[in-house]
Amino acid sequence: MKKWLMASFALITVLTAAGCGAKDNNGNDAVNAGTSTTDGTKANAPKDEVKKVVIGTGTQFPQVCFIDKDGKLTGFDVELIKEIDKRLPSYEFDIQTMEFSNLLLSLETKKIDLVAHEMEKNPEREEKYLFNKEPYAHWKNKIIVAKDNTSVNSIEDLKGKNVLTSATSAEAQILENYNKENDNALKIVYQNGGANDTVAQLTTGRVDATVGADFSLSLIDPEGKLKTVGKELSEADILFVLRKDDPAEQALADAVDGAIKEIKADGTLGKLSTQWLGQDFTAN
Repeated sequence: MKKWLMASFALITVLTAAGCGAKDNNGNDAVNAGTSTTDGTKANAPKDEVKKVVIGTGTQFPQVCFIDKDGKLTGFDVELIKEIDKRLPSYEFDIQTMEFSNLLLSLETKKIDLVAHEMEKNPEREEKYLFNKEPYAHWKNKIIVAKDNTSVNSIEDLKGKNVLTSATSAEAQILENYNKENDNALKIVYQNGGANDTVAQLTTGRVDATVGADFSLSLIDPEGKLKTVGKELSEADILFVLRKDDPAEQALADAVDGAIKEIKADGTLGKLSTQWLGQDFTAN
């Protein structure tokens, strides 16, 4: 894992009792996103009032959370988290990276305190997790196929076909729900490896389709080998995910909402979206 702050900052292993209480039990490298003074305290906040918060994200989502050519963790969600941290003097963020499929489990087991990975709010997730209220993006999920594929124009056309997705993703939930209602009509293939493997799997015919957010196609397929087809299967706000029934987590969610409102109002959020995603996906 890569660090984006100077190596002199230590890995944060224990959160303050007033904070969210997460530890890194996986041995993952930490990325300290806090704006700190020379003695390690957060600027503009008393030392004993700064709460340490562990943020979980990934490294395999182009332009969202990824390792750039210089070995730096960056992308839309990463830079947004850094911006939020700057505006919350009472919190200090520590960004840790892990496989996407481990993010929600790590949240449940208190290894991290907040998930930042373009997480869509849906009923299944809402039963288990706390979401902040102020969305930072909005997307529509559509079917994605190879550009020369003329046989698929709707989800019904995928019956009996291989459909690629990532375990625990919102797109996987769409496909799994369809299968529950249609006698397992789809052959769901759970993806291993990074998002860049999607293009190869579709263009070589190993799978017939995948489901993805409207903004993501140009990010995973810069050469234009894929296309979206049919109407959107769902649309949703994108939010951060936290633990339910935890007062410290609720306080953090409220603080994050306040920061996002500021970032929206001064135009920073739209600029970040345009910079990393190609256009402003921050409003529905």
